[in-house]
Amino acid sequence: MTGWRQAVEQAADLQSLAGGLQRGEAPGVYSASVRLVENQLFFMVREDLEKLLVVVAEKEDCPFEAQAQVLGSFHVFLAELNSANAEVMRRLFPWTAPQAFGTTGISLGLGDRLGLASPGHIKTVQGTTARPVLAQQSMRELDLTRRTYRQVLDAATWAVFQEGYTEGFGADGDHLKKVEDIQMALDLGFSMITLDCSEHIDDEVARLSAQEVAEKYRGLVPELKGQLEELYRDKTYTLQDGTSIHMGAAGFERMVLTYYRALDFMEMVYHSIIAREERAIDFEISIDEVDTPTTPQDHFFVASELRRRGVKVSSLAPRFCGHFEKGIDYIGDVEQFEREFAVHALIARYFGYKVSIHSGSDKFSIFPIIGKYAGETGYHLKTAGTNWLEAVRVIASEDPKLYRALHRKALETVDQARTYYKVSLDLGKVPSLDELDDAELPELMQNADARQLLHITYGFLLTDPELGPQIFAVLKAKEGVYEQFLMEHIGRHLESLGLSR
Repeated sequence: MTGWRQAVEQAADLQSLAGGLQRGEAPGVYSASVRLVENQLFFMVREDLEKLLVVVAEKEDCPFEAQAQVLGSFHVFLAELNSANAEVMRRLFPWTAPQAFGTTGISLGLGDRLGLASPGHIKTVQGTTARPVLAQQSMRELDLTRRTYRQVLDAATWAVFQEGYTEGFGADGDHLKKVEDIQMALDLGFSMITLDCSEHIDDEVARLSAQEVAEKYRGLVPELKGQLEELYRDKTYTLQDGTSIHMGAAGFERMVLTYYRALDFMEMVYHSIIAREERAIDFEISIDEVDTPTTPQDHFFVASELRRRGVKVSSLAPRFCGHFEKGIDYIGDVEQFEREFAVHALIARYFGYKVSIHSGSDKFSIFPIIGKYAGETGYHLKTAGTNWLEAVRVIASEDPKLYRALHRKALETVDQARTYYKVSLDLGKVPSLDELDDAELPELMQNADARQLLHITYGFLLTDPELGPQIFAVLKAKEGVYEQFLMEHIGRHLESLGLSR
């Protein structure tokens, strides 16, 4: 086999060169990326630990910022995978730009915090009915990793081109709370906005006595009370399968007090920003980042009000019963979850959007339930941290010394990390490094408490001036191992959800 440069020098024409590269005849070339467009050949290569875009042309013409040279009878351009070139890529190849997926079907938010996981994600979802939202980050994640939305989107674009994935991907401005952040994500080209309404949901209402609720309700604007009472108080609604949703008088006032400000916020964001976009946007409503579980009545009320106010949503994330902690299985009564999720899925179907499950990675005990009740019409499942934990598993397998350093740093910073994430982590259940041989380190990622320890401290590890570069160096050098780990782990998610591969 010859290198790609020698292949270019020896090629008689672009067509034969493209064929040879697609057949894998040149080491370092990502064969799925090879694209021949008129008199220009585009493909990605890996040299040492870095990736480049190569353009081979018959004329001295290249749309990218690139270094030019001549090989044989061709002009060759080497382009860095930077932001300016990513913008050009999205214009030249529209399938490398994100798109909205709409209100039906199954979509997975995959949350690549490193900018390295998307190739593995693409390989995993190919051939399934799941559609990937490759670029998915919250402002909290951006702050902790010191990345930008532009970098998150660009990493997805290059991964899509590398894998030749033309079936469409999404980009989610996740859990956004501020108008300026939403607009920024949309201006960059993000195809999905998840509106976090937690700051506008009155979580304290659930703890008030009946008398306190009644007193607080009396203080609302009379016009608002009258309108909502006429629409919902003591009303019963019937869903597709005959399930009834009854808005009892006792719970009605508590429900209105909990959500009325959040509904105003949702309406404002939709009509002032989302509806003004000239392209399709997946608009997701998140009411899950609170302590108060979303009852079927709450869910129906919020959805009904959104419809009445002209707010079109692609998905809605309730606060389900139990606990959805990061990187571990569901904590709670699985039978109760099944009973309640079945109704939530019916409500979503009734109003014509997807039910969304946040912090959904590794919830293997309830994945079959999600697939059973929402698989036919669709759902959106968000993951993120589990992809980072697979990166940690790679490091534990390939560089035990580095893993030990990461583990020690995680123990040093875990108290700070707890201020960002609610977890049930018990450090007493995390095995001591001194008691483990190197060969045993990867098994720590089977321990729920060790998983949470490494999960919530990711920002401190990735931004450490010494550890951060080492993390990326190992993962780039072991690119194939990381892809395989991701394919096995995310593949297990898909199989548990009932999605064929």
